[in-house]
Amino acid sequence: MKAVLHFLLISAAVTLLAGCGASHEDDIRQWMVEERNQTRPRVAPIPAPKQFKPEPYNNATALEPFSNQKLTQALKRDSSQAASNGALVAPELARRKEPLEAFPLDVMTLVGNITKEGLPMALVRVEHLLYQVKLGNYLGLNYGRVTKISETEVTLREIVQDAVGEWIERIATLQLQEKAK
Repeated sequence: MKAVLHFLLISAAVTLLAGCGASHEDDIRQWMVEERNQTRPRVAPIPAPKQFKPEPYNNATALEPFSNQKLTQALKRDSSQAASNGALVAPELARRKEPLEAFPLDVMTLVGNITKEGLPMALVRVEHLLYQVKLGNYLGLNYGRVTKISETEVTLREIVQDAVGEWIERIATLQLQEKAK
């Protein structure tokens, strides 16, 4: 048994040594070197840059866009528009403010109406106080002037700025609020 074990050890050693010897790896390495030497990259050449051709300015007789004359014309046009817009709000700026102009319309509540000396009047509640409002009174933050009082609503003409900054008139209403039970 000892001889068999000795024989198996020697055969395993020979097999291991045979695996460490020269292999077919050299053939593969030689083939890779040959392929690397034969392969050439194919890169397309870069196209030549376009030639710059300056163009002459042909509008020398036309009005220059950055001239003082063009700027003056634009300023005159803007000032005339501002004057027409300012005419709409100027009277509102010159008069004395009324007490209800200190509050926005959304905090005001129309609670009723009465007729006093033949004229319709609206009853408006603001911060737990009751105010009598007649035609021509002002309400809200946007120069709102009362133009109509009916049984169910008060109609106002407001002066506000639109998205471009121009003053325009718009109609607003304050409607009668029924008390929730």
